[in-house]
Amino acid sequence: MNPRPYVGRFAPSPTGPLHFGSLIAAVASYLDARCHHGQWLIRMEDLDKPREVPGAADDILRTLEAYGFEWDGPVLYQSQRDEAYQATLDTLIEKDLVYPCNCSRREVADIAHAGLEGPVYPGLCRHGLSRERKTRAWRFKTDVAHLVFKDEIQGMFDHRIQRDIGDFVLKRADGLFAYQLAVVVDDAEQGITHVVRGADLLNSTSRQILLQFSLKLATPSYAHVPLAGTADGDKLSKQTHAEPITADNAVEMLWQAMQFLGMAPPKYLRKESLPDLWTWGLNHWELDKVPKQQMIELQ
Repeated sequence: MNPRPYVGRFAPSPTGPLHFGSLIAAVASYLDARCHHGQWLIRMEDLDKPREVPGAADDILRTLEAYGFEWDGPVLYQSQRDEAYQATLDTLIEKDLVYPCNCSRREVADIAHAGLEGPVYPGLCRHGLSRERKTRAWRFKTDVAHLVFKDEIQGMFDHRIQRDIGDFVLKRADGLFAYQLAVVVDDAEQGITHVVRGADLLNSTSRQILLQFSLKLATPSYAHVPLAGTADGDKLSKQTHAEPITADNAVEMLWQAMQFLGMAPPKYLRKESLPDLWTWGLNHWELDKVPKQQMIELQ
């Protein structure tokens, strides 16, 4: 049986301009796709409208173009995909794999225990709404005790789904669809075979695999590159006031991203053109050389 043709993607959130941490993920996913003679798609993860910065999506695309990235096909915008997400949620409702929940965040925080990414919901509404009020959210039933998966960079993981994650939200109380549902639906529709992204999403992988299994969807290969960290041990991000990358120092920033990913580009390339640097990168990319760390402090 022939493997599916390689299809990768880069999926930024338009909550601000691209920064060096974003560039690292973009470079890794782009080089891995192109070195496999595959497609590289752009998806704008603009689900969370309250956090979106006006004009950020267009700015991100302009920055990617200025850095020499070339993507295949039109950009997919999650904000235009509500019908697809609702159809999938309806399928999960029919399969009795989700349930309505009307617990408030405060109520959850008061009764939950700490998990991988915050409070773990104990399932109060699994057998009926806990209060006489309207549905606030839809949650997925995490009946699988644990899930084992292999990350192509970080190695094997065994997530205790029920204990460490719990029944997670697929549609929020404000009517917005959750990232975990949207990314699974979009990866399937776009035929994504390989996901190369930052290690901040490593803990999301088991939830996405669980949804794929429940919907009888193919599971992509996953590879999580290290995050760029600050001196305080935080992830470089918009929340930690990461400086935006600009076109006027594209060669230097791209060289630094390749260095961060373990590629050891020659110093002379810092003074060469973008096409020269990309050509070198395409000839020297190896996923196995990416540091097997979840975060590396920037010097």
